[in-house]
Amino acid sequence: MKVPAGLNPVARATRLVRFESILPDEQEDTVIRKLKTGEYRLYSRKKDAKTGKRKNLGTFSTMEKAKQHEKAVQYFKRAG
Repeated sequence: MKVPAGLNPVARATRLVRFESILPDEQEDTVIRKLKTGEYRLYSRKKDAKTGKRKNLGTFSTMEKAKQHEKAVQYFKRAG
């Protein structure tokens, strides 16, 4: 990744962190979590302002079903 050479080291590091945090393969914004029961729960990406927790968007028996539902949620969120 190229960062402008004229930036001081702190600004360069900050810019690198910002770019790295938006990469699609970054796992910090994972919204599917495995429960103790073996099921998978889909959570919203943003936290609720009132409670400070993520909204439950459904519980699924397999990871594939959870990913499929996440794609549907993202599609309708953008399309509609």
